[in-house]
Amino acid sequence: MRSEIPRYIVWSADDVDTDDPFQRRWLLRQILIHGRAEDIHQLNLSEVSQELEALDLPPDLHQLWKSFLESRHGDG
Repeated sequence: MRSEIPRYIVWSADDVDTDDPFQRRWLLRQILIHGRAEDIHQLNLSEVSQELEALDLPPDLHQLWKSFLESRHGDG
């Protein structure tokens, strides 16, 4: 599925193929780094938890998400 993404999240492409695992992971990373509250609210937290270690987030942001997911789900 191709999705149009707001420019404040993805400025290098007009759309992203979310059926492609690489592009989906890249988009997830972009949303966690550049997204607004309404963008993050739409994320599937199970997917964030599964992909967290592969996203190469900045250390502080990675720790924030890891702590949040562990406290919310008991995993992460």
